[in-house]
This record gives sequence, structure tokens and C-alpha cells, in this order.
Amino acid sequence: MTDLNPQAKQMADESMVRNLAAQASAIWPQEAPLLKRYALPAALRILDAGCGTGEAASRLAELFPGADVLGVDIIDAHLALARSRYERLAARLRFQHQSVYELQAEDHTFDLTVCRHVIHAIPHPDRVIAELARVTRRGGYLHIIAEDYGMLHFQRGTPDPADFWHVAPARFGAATGTDLFVGRHAYGILVRLGLVEIKVDYVVVDTLRVPRQTFAAILEAWRDGYADVIGEMTPINRESALEYFEQMIANVRDPFGYAAWMVPIVSARIPSAGSEPVDKHARDAHIGVV
Repeated sequence: MTDLNPQAKQMADESMVRNLAAQASAIWPQEAPLLKRYALPAALRILDAGCGTGEAASRLAELFPGADVLGVDIIDAHLALARSRYERLAARLRFQHQSVYELQAEDHTFDLTVCRHVIHAIPHPDRVIAELARVTRRGGYLHIIAEDYGMLHFQRGTPDPADFWHVAPARFGAATGTDLFVGRHAYGILVRLGLVEIKVDYVVVDTLRVPRQTFAAILEAWRDGYADVIGEMTPINRESALEYFEQMIANVRDPFGYAAWMVPIVSARIPSAGSEPVDKHARDAHIGVV
């Protein structure tokens, strides 16, 4: 796999802007307490790797008033939107064009490194996580939303959403060289990197914890951004993909309906000084780079 951004078109689509906003609204209320439990200094440096439109980076800056936050991404339109939206935080919040595969930071730079909704969409997630670990200080923390498309659950219907999620993620992942089930694999990546205090928590995006219109907005954005490419890369044609999404959206909007998306959040601490360090050589050995 030589294309490191196989979903470039979908990531740059206007539907992704809506998706990132809806996902942040749905996930952040349950995610913020997880971030607050880390043992972090009052004045800290935070990296949001793959920051998109700045939905999380801005919330991180507000959650940690003493923090200097850097958001990086490779989609310049998203970065420009983030700068314009969060100009009020410009003294502590910056946005730069950088690749998560090769961050422009020295080893052990950040107290907290966050990566949300990224590693399922790109090849070589182990390589990216190792790079995130490299730039995180010893004793600092990684915090990763690692999506897993085997963890969406809807009521049975016609067409049945279970059939869609059984087929589409596996075939789409195979066609793009990505792991759409990385949520269950991220733990092993962190273990092999020698990180400590590894945890796997879950945010539950369901029709009880999240407003139905917010949950529906996520599905509508997925429909608008991905129905075409699902039709091209999987056995599910575009028209069928649209039918599946409409069924799921109706399930979520139905006041008698229930649906749930389990969102894995994996976290770990970089070993302190005196422990085995996570450095470029360890990263390269892990991912097979010579």
C-alpha cells in the first residue's frame, strides 16, 4: 500500500465537516472525563494529530486552560476553517500542515498526544501510533479514538443493517488497505510498543445518551460522503447503500427505536525515564522499516 491517504476525497468532502461536528457533539461529553483522569502538568503541551476542522483541538484548549495545543492535518481547507473558527484561542491553539506519518517534532515533545477518528482511515496504523508515541514525553499519555465498524448495532429491518456492517467494512478496508476494525487491534499495537497503563474505554453513542438528531447527523454525513465509494469498492451498490443508511437513520429517529455505536478509546502512558524508551529505532523495528 503506497497511498497513505486512500480516503482523501471523502475526508475533504463537505460531509466530513458535518460529520466531525456531529461526532464531537456526540462523543465529547463522555470523552472529557477520560482526558481529565490523566496525570498532566498544569502548563502542558498537547498535540491533536489529524485534527480536521479543530473540533477536538478547540475543546482540548478549553478543557485545559494552561495548555498550548497544536493541531496538525494534511487537508488545508480543514486547517483554514479551524483557524477561522477558533481565532479567539489563537494565543494557545495553532494549526499546521503535517503528516501523522512524519511529525515535525522532536522526540518527547508533548505531554498529551491525541488522535481521534484517524487510524481506521489510513494504512499502517501501527506506524502512526509509533510516531505518536515518539513525540510524547516520557510519562506522558496517548489518547486515541480507534473506530471499529463491527461495533455498530441497529434494530433489525428491511434492509437489515446487520448485513451492511457485516460486508461493507471488510470489503472497503481490503480495497483501501485500511483496518476498519482497528479498535480491537489497537491494544496489541500499544503492548508491542512497550507502553504502560494501557486502557480501553468505550464511549456509547446511542439513542439514550446522545440526542437522536445528533446520532442521525453522523449517519447522514456517512451516507452523503461514502455511498458512492461503497458502491464502487464493495458488493453493495450505491442504491443499496443509500437504502441501508436510510433504514439506520429511520431507526435512530424513531422515538421507539434504539441503536448504539460503541466507540473505543485506547490510552497508554509512555514509560518514564529509566524504562525502555520508545524511540525511532524501536518504532522502525516494530513496523519493519530498515
